[in-house]
Amino acid sequence: MSVRILVADDHGVVRRGLRALLESRRGWKICGEAANGREAVERAKRLKPDVAILDIGMPGLNGVEATRQIRKVSSKTEILILSAHGSEKLAVEVLEAGARGYLVKEEADESLMLAVDALLRHVPYLTPGIAKLVAREKRGGHHKAPKGRLTPREREIAQLLAEGKTNKEVGAVLGISAKTVETHRANIMLKLNLHSITDLVHYAIRNKMIVTNE
Repeated sequence: MSVRILVADDHGVVRRGLRALLESRRGWKICGEAANGREAVERAKRLKPDVAILDIGMPGLNGVEATRQIRKVSSKTEILILSAHGSEKLAVEVLEAGARGYLVKEEADESLMLAVDALLRHVPYLTPGIAKLVAREKRGGHHKAPKGRLTPREREIAQLLAEGKTNKEVGAVLGISAKTVETHRANIMLKLNLHSITDLVHYAIRNKMIVTNE
């Protein structure tokens, strides 16, 4: 069976490790690599891989947002999210975004091949620990959208601003004017009841939109 896989992670050593592991299976090939979320979306659109393996914390466009966009441009691509955190909230969010699997990186050595096999059969894959966390989160009703939920475009802009980009730089990345960015920025602050970029950075860190060195 010929399987084409896209790997997206901002660390080259992680991509190389995933390539070596995945290509040890006969017929499995890495058809493309990406160092950030936007590259992942572009390559998925162009290459139409069977499976895309995405790091949750990529710069520019995180794994959750990349998942949403890949589902639009390559609907048959199954998506597996790799995360450094066993977070029930993140797991629920990525599944709602359209990913079929969620795997904590420390479990990848043992479970990655099983996860890809499951996705190729269009079967969801969660390790038992994550499955329990997701079930608990859904029982608690915390997966429902809050009143101040951001639109996909607002989430993109919020992440870029939190990463330190100016309105002009955000506009250049997204192909919109700095004035449009400023309008979105004001709406983001209003929806989230934030008062400064520092507040936005803290919000982004709490919600795993950006990755810190902690």
